[in-house]
Amino acid sequence: MNHGICALSAVPVRAEPTDRAELVTELLFGECYTVLQTQGNWLRIEAAADNYLGWIDFKQHRPVSDSYFRAWRAQDHPRVLDVVQVVSSATMRQPITLGCRLPFFDGMTLKVGDDNPLFFNGTATNLANACPPERQLALLRKMGQQFMQAPYVWGGKNLFGIDCSGLMQTLYGLIGIQLPRDAKQQIALGEPVDFVTQAKAGDLAFFDNADGAIVHVGLVLDDGLILHAHGEVRLDPLDHHGIFNRDRQKYSHKLRLIKRLL
Repeated sequence: MNHGICALSAVPVRAEPTDRAELVTELLFGECYTVLQTQGNWLRIEAAADNYLGWIDFKQHRPVSDSYFRAWRAQDHPRVLDVVQVVSSATMRQPITLGCRLPFFDGMTLKVGDDNPLFFNGTATNLANACPPERQLALLRKMGQQFMQAPYVWGGKNLFGIDCSGLMQTLYGLIGIQLPRDAKQQIALGEPVDFVTQAKAGDLAFFDNADGAIVHVGLVLDDGLILHAHGEVRLDPLDHHGIFNRDRQKYSHKLRLIKRLL
């Protein structure tokens, strides 16, 4: 079976094999995937981290060996904590953003297929979910602030365009917890919180539409606020009704459930 790695800042993953198709997610630098099917100039792939399916342009495919792919899946990889940094080698110079993985990072070099670019001016973390919840929460708060005012893009996962569930997946990934890609999948995790007054910073709040479908997710923070992507990554008040948009002076999302993962 063929495998690959994202060697660009981000690679769009689409619902169908065409540039006109819906963006369903992105591969960020350092993410591996499996190629399931070829159709013309398009590859149907399955992301190794969250098993998400979609199509990428073959020109953005960087193949890796089976042994590399197995080794990649067998361990966690540090994540970039800088807003923007650069990895470089004799054959590549790639800007990368907050949340990207650094495969097999040894403190200076990483391994991207057969290439060994340098990453030596930035900061990275590799927190396992066994680390103290206080430390996880502190990093969630800090990194959440870094995403403030990032523009909303359906299917986006990076600092220059991100959606609500992509933001939660990226933030939790920074503390060593791999979430599924979509809000309707993320709601299956964690323990329910019965009342919004019992919510704690780090909880995930989920919101539904008129048909009862989960359509939005955000990160509960202190002082009754929620961090979420709605037009841009922003902070708004949260109560038992839902999210109150301070700019429009009205509720934008109806609360369905709060889940505790930490």
